[in-house]
Amino acid sequence: MNVTEVFLIAMALILSVPYLIWRLGRTDYFAPLVVVQIIAGILLGPGVLGAAFPDYYAYVFSAPVIAALNGVAWWAVMVFVMIAGVELDLKQLWRYKRESGVTAGLALGVPLLFGCGAAIFLLNFGAGWVGTAAHTWQFVLGIGMSCAVTALPILILLMEKLDILRQPIGQRILRYASVDDVAIWAVLALILLDWQRVGKQALFLAVFAVLAWLFRRMMPRLPEADRWHVALIWLAVCAWGADWSGLHYMVGAFLSGMVMEGDWFQREDMDKLRHFVLLLIMPVFFLSTGLRTNWQVGGGAVFIAAAVLLVASVAGKLAGVHAAGRILKWEKGEASLIGWLLQTKALIMIIFANVLLDKHIITSPSFTALLLMAVGSTMLTVPVVTPKLKRMRALVSRAQ
Repeated sequence: MNVTEVFLIAMALILSVPYLIWRLGRTDYFAPLVVVQIIAGILLGPGVLGAAFPDYYAYVFSAPVIAALNGVAWWAVMVFVMIAGVELDLKQLWRYKRESGVTAGLALGVPLLFGCGAAIFLLNFGAGWVGTAAHTWQFVLGIGMSCAVTALPILILLMEKLDILRQPIGQRILRYASVDDVAIWAVLALILLDWQRVGKQALFLAVFAVLAWLFRRMMPRLPEADRWHVALIWLAVCAWGADWSGLHYMVGAFLSGMVMEGDWFQREDMDKLRHFVLLLIMPVFFLSTGLRTNWQVGGGAVFIAAAVLLVASVAGKLAGVHAAGRILKWEKGEASLIGWLLQTKALIMIIFANVLLDKHIITSPSFTALLLMAVGSTMLTVPVVTPKLKRMRALVSRAQ
């Protein structure tokens, strides 16, 4: 078979395996389709499929096929990260700046500290965790931020499933997650700051600021149908500029969306775009993520590392949100509900970890442990939150 035919076999596997597991296994309560797609990516990677059927794996996922899949994955994740940037509502954040600032700050800062502690544990837990290009502080901060991340797009999907997205508490949680989203990319830019290329990075940010001002003046004047085309061109330009400067194309993708206004697009169109990106091309990204998993330091060690990271992530997030609840005098049970919803990590954390791996801040075994932590944290959300919601229906509809 030629490369095209093998590529299509790979695409059939990527699309069918997670769908069949999700639909036939009825996993939606514990693991929505997007989480199953991430798990399927791990199963189709070198650590599972490659170990069980090495010849078949090498044939299907040959270098030309992986190169083609990577191109699709790059564009998929850039579009998805741009959407996450567009969905930030900075006006609402400013309106509730004290409450949002206190909650988001503690919900991010405390698990960040717990995660940094977990990173220090890994530094003393054998070799093979730190990337070849990493300073110790970059590794510690990168692992710490991975434990603190909340995945805004997946949080939206889960709150839709729980029927609280349009409720007052759902909108509050979106504000908290939005603040954290901005902080995540700011910390990533700090980690990737390259003093040998700081001039290029400063030039990119200066040119971006000027172009963003012009872009924001131009977009409202365009017909809505044209705005989508211009937005995608803007995405490609910003991603290229960020990657050229050494900040990584995903930072540029987020910046491209952050300067856009959600009001420029129909809400239904934005929801449909997110849905179809997840349906059509993000599974390729999940597969490419699975191809990067590695168990070289030993499967047991990777699972121990993942467990330590999961404990740091969950305990830190709950501790931070409960501290915010005491400061802001929330009702009983409110902090627990919000804290568990903010555990959602899949996607954004995986994207964040992919950047760290690309830049050799972490190694493949570290990446695998982070991936397992993200999946575990996200799978905990719905089973824990559902009974809490049944007991707290009055709180859910209470106006903020």
